[in-house]
Amino acid sequence: MKKMNVQLSYKEGVLTAKLFGEIDHHSAKEMRESIDDTAQKLKPYCLRLDFTGVPFMDSSGIGLILGRVRLCGFWRGHVVLCGLSQNLTKMVDLAGISGVAAIERRAG
Repeated sequence: MKKMNVQLSYKEGVLTAKLFGEIDHHSAKEMRESIDDTAQKLKPYCLRLDFTGVPFMDSSGIGLILGRVRLCGFWRGHVVLCGLSQNLTKMVDLAGISGVAAIERRAG
């Protein structure tokens, strides 16, 4: 299923949210609502946020991640970030996200 800038898929307790486009205040709100609606229904043990299709994000992207970590914590789920570009990885590292979410590093 695809809603705006998010493509969601669910398999064996893992909800994957593939994100597309730049993440700013406006797009983050749509993404957040789409992910939260589905996550609250399914209560996945793992929420994978795939940033492969995200060329840029501002601090709204960090808020998006932290809010999903908090949400999944309600049912003892966890968040995994993948597909981060070098710039997004720097941003996530500076924000200290690795302390609350797993980060799959790109090879190379």
